[in-house]
Amino acid sequence: MKCFVGLDVSSTKLDVCIMLSDTTTPFTASLSNDLTGASEIKKHILELNETYSFERIVIGMEATSLYSFHPAMFFNEDSQLKALNVEVMVEQPNKIKKYRETFEESKNDTIDAFYIADYFRIERFSPAFLKEEKYLALQHLTRTRLQLIEQLTRTKQHFIENIYYKCNTLSTEIKNENLTTSLWSSTMISLMTKDYTLDELATVPLKDLADFIQKLGRGRFKAPDKLAKAIQAAIRGSYRLPKLQQDSVNVILGLLAREIRNLEQMIKDIDKAIEDMVEVIPEYQCLTSIPGVGKVYAAGIIAEIGQIERFKDHPQVAKYAGLNWKQNQSGNANSQNTDLVKRGNRYLRYYLVEAANSVRRHDSEYQAFYKKKYQEVPKHQHKRAIVLTARKFVRLVDALLRNRQLYTPPRRLMEDK
Repeated sequence: MKCFVGLDVSSTKLDVCIMLSDTTTPFTASLSNDLTGASEIKKHILELNETYSFERIVIGMEATSLYSFHPAMFFNEDSQLKALNVEVMVEQPNKIKKYRETFEESKNDTIDAFYIADYFRIERFSPAFLKEEKYLALQHLTRTRLQLIEQLTRTKQHFIENIYYKCNTLSTEIKNENLTTSLWSSTMISLMTKDYTLDELATVPLKDLADFIQKLGRGRFKAPDKLAKAIQAAIRGSYRLPKLQQDSVNVILGLLAREIRNLEQMIKDIDKAIEDMVEVIPEYQCLTSIPGVGKVYAAGIIAEIGQIERFKDHPQVAKYAGLNWKQNQSGNANSQNTDLVKRGNRYLRYYLVEAANSVRRHDSEYQAFYKKKYQEVPKHQHKRAIVLTARKFVRLVDALLRNRQLYTPPRRLMEDK
């Protein structure tokens, strides 16, 4: 006899259905999502095991990130359940949803718990181990880092929008001078948010403005005179806002500048915390041995993958990251135009793509592969090429982590094995 425990998890409740392999359900309940509720479920599992001596016990739930974390860890780490070799499974919600929808019944939490248990009873899921604590701890840092990066990107975009209100031709003039200065660089932020009016900047002698820009940039500009020229040309060619509108834009630019600086400092701090924590995970050295992969990218990949043994092979890792493509086949026809599957672990996908983008700048094999894929299509060349490069990179990551080895040149690394 086997036992399958289905949990429908929310922020406050644990709806549970314990189902046996003969489909009987000796226990169903709606309990609190806390230590008391989880302990109640554990008690019933142990009592039923005394009666049936189960050959297998599976506790399954949907991945709900924050809400499923505590119950999954409770059941996975409990010593009494470990003695019974209890398997704790966290499945993708869309898979259980599709299974449940085939029965066309009304939706409520009790029924959901029943079908979660039944989903695991038919044993069509892929066995997977929960991540060890060190990976979960690292994951909190690497996921927060990505969230900060995304927040910084949105803030910079908002800053650029308000720069356009203040000086609408600035971006164009900088491009015309072939300058690489970004509109959110510290120098540009200072110029656009300090107590200088556009008219004041426009009337400053070009050499004085260039010297001032170089001072703000701490001597980092190769052509401060060209930047000064572009700024003054932009000011002369831009519209002027009414005073009240200009004042509101200046306030917003000042607030956004402060947020950009704060976010950049937070990202530096979290990068330091990631680098300190990753030292206790030896596998990271396998990935940092790859040219172009630093500690932060390696940490992000390792945190999401966890133990590589959770995955059967590199295609399964790629599927988990959402770096796989739908097959479009009918009869003997096989479409060559297929879409990237828009599911999977977005955090792992981000770190794999970013790492692959860095690797192709340092490794000739990946550089050639990227270039080949870039030239194959007329549109969206970079996006397509870098995603395909990331998929190739998954094979290398899988090989190094699975074999616990450092990177060696391609001729010596048998990554196809």
